[in-house]
Amino acid sequence: MLLDSEYWNNRYISQEFKWDLGEVSEPLKQYFDQLTDTNLHILIPGAGNAHEAEYLFNKGFTNIYVLDYAKEPIKLFKKRNPLFNANHLICENFFNHVGHYDLIIEQTFFCAINPELRQKYAEHMHHLLKPKGKLVGLLFNDELNKNHPPFGGNQTEYLPYFENLFKIKMFETAYNSVKPRANRELFINFEKA
Repeated sequence: MLLDSEYWNNRYISQEFKWDLGEVSEPLKQYFDQLTDTNLHILIPGAGNAHEAEYLFNKGFTNIYVLDYAKEPIKLFKKRNPLFNANHLICENFFNHVGHYDLIIEQTFFCAINPELRQKYAEHMHHLLKPKGKLVGLLFNDELNKNHPPFGGNQTEYLPYFENLFKIKMFETAYNSVKPRANRELFINFEKA
């Protein structure tokens, strides 16, 4: 299966994104509500409908960068948020992206990429973060699908991708997931080592 920009764009055009909650997830919302520095440079890769960016933007964060491989979700986000800085809406392959961020948010991106790219994902996340920068978000702790996204896995499988690149500050079952995802999400807080 070729998970290219056309594949993802077509899924958004046909509104085929059942994993989308329609709002920022509660674990991330609670994490965001603890942030006090609204000048943080934040990247949200594989952002899709980017509810996280919208939430942060409405809280006064100004250096949020939305990155997606497909044009359609970027277009929809801009329509919903006309005051959002258009220069911070980036349509490109994550693995080609260059930048330096204080915080990168993970929300259903890891499960959308080919599992063969997971080590490369961890390495590129590390590369994009500033010293002491953080990768924070949610990973599915469930097998899910083998032949199409979302791809799942478990904590034991995921840890080797990250443990040599990051200080593992938190990597545990999210206690505040929405009911359909209860006990199926891992909250991560990894700091660049």
